[in-house]
Amino acid sequence: MSSFSKHDHSACVSDALRAAEAHCAAAKLHFTPVRRRALEILLHEHKAMGAYDMLARLSEDGMGSAPPVAYRALDFLVTHGFAHKIEKLNAYVACAHPGKTHDPAFMICRSCDAVAEAATNPQAGQLGRAAQDAGFKIERAVIEAEGICPLCKPA
Repeated sequence: MSSFSKHDHSACVSDALRAAEAHCAAAKLHFTPVRRRALEILLHEHKAMGAYDMLARLSEDGMGSAPPVAYRALDFLVTHGFAHKIEKLNAYVACAHPGKTHDPAFMICRSCDAVAEAATNPQAGQLGRAAQDAGFKIERAVIEAEGICPLCKPA
C-alpha cells in the first residue's frame, strides 16, 4: 500500500510505533522520547520532511532547539530502518516496511511533496541486467521518481 492510497491513517501510525518500540526493546536499542516523537511526526506527515522542519516540530514539543537534536533522532531512525532519507529532497520519510530488509523506490509528488514507498528488486529488470552485463553486484539501490500523485493529478 502506498501513502497515495486511502487507508486508516491512525492505525498505520499506531502500528508502526508499536513495531518500532518492540524492535527497539528486542534489540536493546534506546528509543528515547525524542526519537519516538520524530518517528511519530514522520508517520503523521506522509511527506518528506527536512531536518530543520523536524527540529521546529521537536522544539514546539519542548524537546530541544539545537540542530543535533533533530539530526541525531533522524540518524537513529534511518540507521535502524524506521525512516529513509530522500536524497533528491534532502529530507526524511517514515519507512513503509520497517523491520524488513528491502530496496525501496520512492515516488515523490512534485506538487505536494507527498512520498510513497514501494518495494523493488534491483537484481531484476533492466538495472539488474545492466549490472550483470557490467560484472557488477548490486548491494543496495534506492530509486527516486518524481511526478504527480493521484490527488494532484488533473482530472
